[in-house]
Amino acid sequence: MTETANGAESASVNGLLLTVGHQVRALRKDKNLTLTQLADDAGLSPAIVSQIERGLANPSFTTLAQLAHALEIPVGRFFIGHDETKSPVVRKNERRNLRGIARKSLGEAAYELLTPDLNGALEAQWIVSPPGHDTSDTPFRHGGEEFGIVISGTKDVYLDGERHTLEAGDSITFDSTIPHWFTNHYEETCVAIWVNTPPTW
Repeated sequence: MTETANGAESASVNGLLLTVGHQVRALRKDKNLTLTQLADDAGLSPAIVSQIERGLANPSFTTLAQLAHALEIPVGRFFIGHDETKSPVVRKNERRNLRGIARKSLGEAAYELLTPDLNGALEAQWIVSPPGHDTSDTPFRHGGEEFGIVISGTKDVYLDGERHTLEAGDSITFDSTIPHWFTNHYEETCVAIWVNTPPTW
């Protein structure tokens, strides 16, 4: 990568961090919360929240999820604009990347938005989970309902500790208030479609 490309990438990241920081500050003020109150609600230190608001920190997804929960918003609101969408169609090459890329070595999953935006009553994602993917360290629990169907590979869905193994063609529906997490401890990458209502990002 050239020096110019590195500079452009760095500027893009810095711009994103500033955008996220401005949104956190604006949402906090809208709720009449002090920085310390938001930090307490999110389970974070005031120093970290302050750095995020000023665009000086590169927070993990878990940290952003904690902030979103404390602010009572979908975490995707930090990244995706809520302008009206011109088309109801989402082309394969135009899907919005919600978080990360599928990296087998790190067990990280890729999440792409299948719905045009997060303004409606539901959110659909195309999820690619490589071998080693495991979210058991940070179980999910939120309002609403979820539906998922595995397109290829195998995924384990845990509902309050009970494992449900899904193979290609299998689907699952559950109450999202139940603590839940996902793993792929198999040799094949798993591709699944997941639907949340209301949107959780």
